[in-house]
Order: sequence, then structure tokens, then C-alpha cells
Amino acid sequence: MNYPLLSFLSLFVGILVGLTGIGGASLITPMLILVFQVPASVAIGSDVVAATLMKIVGAAKHWQQQTVNLQAVRWLAYGSVPGSLVGVGILHQLQKTGIDLDVILLRLLGIAILAITVVALIQMLLLIFAPQFQIPAPPKLNLEIWQGRSWAIAIGAILGCVVGMTSVSSGSMFALVLIAFFQLDTQKLVGTDLAQAAILLSFTSLGHLGLGTVDWALVIAIWIGSIPGVLIGAKLCQMIPQRPLRFVLYMLLMMVSWKLVHV
Repeated sequence: MNYPLLSFLSLFVGILVGLTGIGGASLITPMLILVFQVPASVAIGSDVVAATLMKIVGAAKHWQQQTVNLQAVRWLAYGSVPGSLVGVGILHQLQKTGIDLDVILLRLLGIAILAITVVALIQMLLLIFAPQFQIPAPPKLNLEIWQGRSWAIAIGAILGCVVGMTSVSSGSMFALVLIAFFQLDTQKLVGTDLAQAAILLSFTSLGHLGLGTVDWALVIAIWIGSIPGVLIGAKLCQMIPQRPLRFVLYMLLMMVSWKLVHV
């Protein structure tokens, strides 16, 4: 295992996470599998633990910059935390059956990343090239009433379950939800996305520790690169245009997900 190379690549992933709020697990987990030949179950478990600290650091930086919507974070977390534990519980049950968990996880990981990225890319391309095309917008969730809060909890629970099983979408899919249902501006979107992911992954990582699929040598190598990276990215977030950056990231994620599905 080339740990210095892993730290070096994690630095760039951390910068992307700080800049956009997405791309952490969607890039590091496939990188561990495809570049470093780490088994899928170990890659997912180790990345969840590593991403937890990365997201906490990024969220703290955005908190200082006052770019976090606490109300959205709170109600999404009420659903996503138990949902993620259910996802980890499903993995526990699969592990007991003797099924080849790595094969299943590779496919789930690839499908999850591909689905998330295609939806996000289509949405962004329509905004760029067909701004006159009016997509029926979902109503903005009113978190002052129980109906809006219930929807936020339900959405959080579904996405949390996906995160618990695959480690991905703690940033990417939640970012789409924050755009569609909470209609946050770009800077608050990134900060809020990082904050909810920090809470979600804190609990998800406990579940993966119980699975015994965490390699601490991998975790520490990822931290060495990603923590400075996410601090740099959070600082640059206020200066760099988000749309071109996200387009490049989405194209990269599509290539990665296609490779995972066809491993």
C-alpha cells in the first residue's frame, strides 16, 4: 500500500469537498477500490470513518463563515441518522449470510454514484443551456410546520439508509435535496451540506466500526491529506465559481461509477 500517494490524492479530494460539499466518499471509496485494490467492504468502512472528521472540519469552517442553515441540518438529521443505522444493519445481516459482500457493494456503490450524478448533471445542464425550460419545481419545505418537518425527516431517512450501505451521497444527494426542497444559495448550500453530513457520518461510522471493516492505516493516511484539503477548499469556496467546478466533478464521478459497475 502506497500511503504517501493515498494522502496526496486525498488532499485534492478534500479541496473538492470544501469547495462543493460533495465528492468525498464518491471519490475516495472508488479510489481505494480501483487504485489501491482495497476490498469494497473495507474501503467503504474506512472511508466513512475518514470522511467523518473531514466533514466535521469543513462544517466548522463554514460555521465560522456563517454559511450553515441550522434548521435544515436539524430536521434532515432526525431522519438520516436512524436511516443510516438501518443501512448498516442491512450490511450486518448480509454479512451473516455468507454472501460475497464486496461484489454486492461494488455494484451498489457504482449504481448509487451514477444515479446521483446523472440527476445532478441533467439539472445543471438544463439551467445552463435551457434556462427558459421550466421544470416543475417542488414546493419549498416549510420547516415551521409539521408537514414540512415530516417530509424533511422522511427524505433524510431514505438517503441516510443509502449512505449507511454504500458510504456515498452524504454530500451529493443531500446537496440536490437542499437545492430542490430548501432552495439555498450556493455558499449556504455547501456549508449546510457539510454540517448535515458531519452528523450523519458520525453515527454511520460507529456502525461500520461494529462491522469490523475499518482499516485505521487507511483512515490516517486519508486524514493527512483530506483535512488540510477541506480547509483550503472551504476558504476558496467564497472565491471560485461553483458551476464549472461541479461540471468537471460530475463528469469524473460518472466515469468512476461506470467503472465500478463493470469491475
